[in-house]
Amino acid sequence: MSHRLLLATRNQGKVIEFRRILDALAPGEIDLVGLDQFPGLHDVEETGTTFAENALLKAREMSIATGLPAIADDSGLCVDFLDGAPGIFSARWAGKHGDDRANLEKVLDELKDVPDQSRGAYFICLAALYLPNGQSILEEGRFYGSILRSPVGDNGFGYDPIFAPDGLAISSAQMNAQEKDAVSHRGKALRAIAPKVLSALSSHN
Repeated sequence: MSHRLLLATRNQGKVIEFRRILDALAPGEIDLVGLDQFPGLHDVEETGTTFAENALLKAREMSIATGLPAIADDSGLCVDFLDGAPGIFSARWAGKHGDDRANLEKVLDELKDVPDQSRGAYFICLAALYLPNGQSILEEGRFYGSILRSPVGDNGFGYDPIFAPDGLAISSAQMNAQEKDAVSHRGKALRAIAPKVLSALSSHN
């Protein structure tokens, strides 16, 4: 029997990614429900000051609203040269939510005079599970690499076209879904949290 789990986002790219990764980790065990089944609900405003706070906030609010166990994540691109915050690039920081091209251009403009050896970066993902009984679980994943000089590739979304994973001569936007899942920040976070999700869902049911 599969366990119902709400994914607390309307981002369809993320829904596809979560489903693909969780299906590979726990085949047939998780029935991932999207927010499209709850037309009256909208994405939770990310008012936290950290990725962990925002991930948990989204999972908690949607679990309370629906009565279902909920999973959510918050993620971003951290750039070494910018010394952390505000080098934690996200749609909120760039101010162009939903405009990937504008966000890419902002990062590239910030780094235009930075030499290649100083363009280190990593994606970070915090995944949070929240159960109606108040139990919560958090796990983190990181994906290390560097920032390219210009966008390359059209797979993936967000900052993928300007991110070159360590040890690879391509951008993460040139990787296929399975290649990316194996090394990405979200893939790592979900691999860490998936066994705990299954255990918590089994106990909850």
